[in-house]
Amino acid sequence: MRPISYARATDVASAIITVSADPARAFLAGGTTEIDLLRQGVVSPSGLVDINALPLKQIEDLADGGLRIGALARMSDVAEAPGVVERFPVIAQALVLGASPQLRHMASMGGNLLQRVRCSYFRDAFSPCNKREPGSGCSALDGINRGHAILGTSEQCIATHPSDVAVALVALDAIVHVNGPSGERVIPIDDFFLLPDDTPHREHPLAHGELIVAIEVPALPMARRSLYLKVRDRESYEFALVSVAATLHVDNGVISDVRLALGGVATKPWRARRAEQVLIGASAERANFVQAAHEELAVAVPRSLNAFKVALAERTIVRALETATMMGGIA
Repeated sequence: MRPISYARATDVASAIITVSADPARAFLAGGTTEIDLLRQGVVSPSGLVDINALPLKQIEDLADGGLRIGALARMSDVAEAPGVVERFPVIAQALVLGASPQLRHMASMGGNLLQRVRCSYFRDAFSPCNKREPGSGCSALDGINRGHAILGTSEQCIATHPSDVAVALVALDAIVHVNGPSGERVIPIDDFFLLPDDTPHREHPLAHGELIVAIEVPALPMARRSLYLKVRDRESYEFALVSVAATLHVDNGVISDVRLALGGVATKPWRARRAEQVLIGASAERANFVQAAHEELAVAVPRSLNAFKVALAERTIVRALETATMMGGIA
């Protein structure tokens, strides 16, 4: 490993200036992903700027019922915050199911959104990987792809995005607040994650030196009855084969609003808009849930080892919607 410089930032402005001054310099928060990638030789920054002292750890209940989460708030703190547990249980559940207690105590919310894919070919510095080395090829296309994506893929990359809480935030239409060399801006979270297309190495629209400072979750009364359902190979800490963030509202037996997002099956946290369109105005019954799930997975592109995810995702969507209905999303 080559030498790496290290600096501690005491305010947002100086952190941005220090990282922006060198195109190979990076921010360091909880380090639960960055340190692994350094050890594996996947990334090799010239320097790391420790931002843990920045005042970005707040978990604030907004007057309108929304929520503002500082980018450096630890996953464990957010999962236990009363405003999250009461008004947005899907976020709390996704955080608890997303990592071991040790990782939740270290990992930051902003870092969780920016974590890199868990594709073994990406993390093996010797395997061709378009995400790590553009133009080198994708080893997963014809390789070991059981855990890979079936939605939002391209011939350049089929790696799944690993975050659980990002799936919940996409379902809730969260907003990412960013600060950088050109000032502040906000990014709708569904636009924050990019599809691989022909540029799989670009996973988000952040420019070099831009820093996530907060995540804002708009008020959504029906989110009090939201849930996160995660299917995985083992009950203990494991990445999702399929996951669903869901909440819905039913008026006189008819679905008047629904939010649905999928994890473990796509190259980004996947807003299930095709399914939502089927459900809005439909009666809250299993047949319609099945139809909506089938419509969402109709565009799936399975590979040799992950074709089982199509049926598994459909069943998981149906189960999540049935559970949300039974939770009391009825007026």
